[in-house]
Amino acid sequence: MFDSLSDEDLPPFEIALQCIRSVYTSKIISSDRDLLSVVFFGTRESKNSDPFKQIHVLHNLDTPGAKRVLDLDKYREEKGRSFFSDTIGHSLDYSLGEALWQCSNLFSNVKMKLSHKRIMLFTNEDDPHSIDSAKTTQARAKARDLRETGIFLDLLHLEKLGGFKLSLFYRDIVNTDEDEDLGVQHTASRKLDDLMRRVRAKESKKRALCRLSLKLDNDVSLTVGVYNLLQKAMKPPPVKLYRESNEPVKTKTRSFNRENGSLLLPSDTKKSQTYGNRQIVLEKEETEELKRFDDPSLVLIGFKPITFLKNYHFIRPAQFVYPEESLVSGSSTLFHALLIKCLEKQVMAICRCTPRRNTPPRFVALVPQKEKLDEDNIQIKPPGFNLIFIPFADDIRKIGGTEKVPAGDEQVDKMKEIVHKLRFKYRLVIICCYFCITHLCKTCCQFTGMGLLKHI
Repeated sequence: MFDSLSDEDLPPFEIALQCIRSVYTSKIISSDRDLLSVVFFGTRESKNSDPFKQIHVLHNLDTPGAKRVLDLDKYREEKGRSFFSDTIGHSLDYSLGEALWQCSNLFSNVKMKLSHKRIMLFTNEDDPHSIDSAKTTQARAKARDLRETGIFLDLLHLEKLGGFKLSLFYRDIVNTDEDEDLGVQHTASRKLDDLMRRVRAKESKKRALCRLSLKLDNDVSLTVGVYNLLQKAMKPPPVKLYRESNEPVKTKTRSFNRENGSLLLPSDTKKSQTYGNRQIVLEKEETEELKRFDDPSLVLIGFKPITFLKNYHFIRPAQFVYPEESLVSGSSTLFHALLIKCLEKQVMAICRCTPRRNTPPRFVALVPQKEKLDEDNIQIKPPGFNLIFIPFADDIRKIGGTEKVPAGDEQVDKMKEIVHKLRFKYRLVIICCYFCITHLCKTCCQFTGMGLLKHI
């Protein structure tokens, strides 16, 4: 991990450390509730709550902060690597199974409920226990235990001399999430940018917006998940704090009777609508029934050639449809067969979509998309259907424009002078969003203090 492939390349340990540091600083700003930990294995000095040797827990599972970033900076560059060798050191007599066991114990010690658990393993050793079959068996058994307890193990392997061979050891160790494919394996990372791209892809769990039943017929249906391929990053909303204790303020709303001031219970209130000068009172169940159009589903109506879909049909960003095998067995097989036939005949499926129980139905077009990989066998486009929302007749209308009055020669010359004076050398770093910069500065001050803002 400390040997560079060439004079221009960074050592794998330095690349992994910079990647972890980048994750720490990004989580401080974007996801301050996420819990992170750093565990070194194959070390000379041991530091953990369990009797495991050659395992050094640098940080326990907790929220990231400025102190943790500074701890990582101690081991950066050549001086930091020398400090690491003197204080923590290296050892080849280690057990990967015990390292995974230690990570599992870190998850178990957390009292709160975790939405998902993930271990990212950084290494450039493709066969750590080549001469010890007992440790190999132990590592495979512990990897199975992690899979059964819902902990996903991702291999972020780094380049080594002679190439990194997954088939020697890690093919049977790594387990992935349901939305990932074991058959598509990334090549070993040699640059920091390559490693960061893989880490960012695994940082967030891919959640479906909704899971629907795609009804092909009255008796034939399969289950699919609807996803957002791209989503706008929003600033977290401000949180009101109590001035005395600096704790978040909780808002409670209560209704009172206007005449006698008594407290009204939810059962005491009703909704009404005026029709023909007459006030009609509706019960809560009746109000909910009015909003209900159909059960959440995708109902197939028919097929149309893809050429029928025009650019002016775009009314909102598209979504992506992928099968959900965990809910209905055989959904992936039927979905794949439908995708192949639509690609062969260049047709799209027209469906009626009801994403939620209280949402009005919309007509959508399921446009097939073929899987595409790059030269490194990394998936660029997943196989599935793009869900395009089709506009209704009244959504498409002609907007009358004002009459165009051409500018005179004198006006054109004056405008040229104005545009010429506005020219300057454009650089991305000199034009920033004021609201984003203010938000980031306040967040950094909250977690790191003013003294560490320029350091991070």
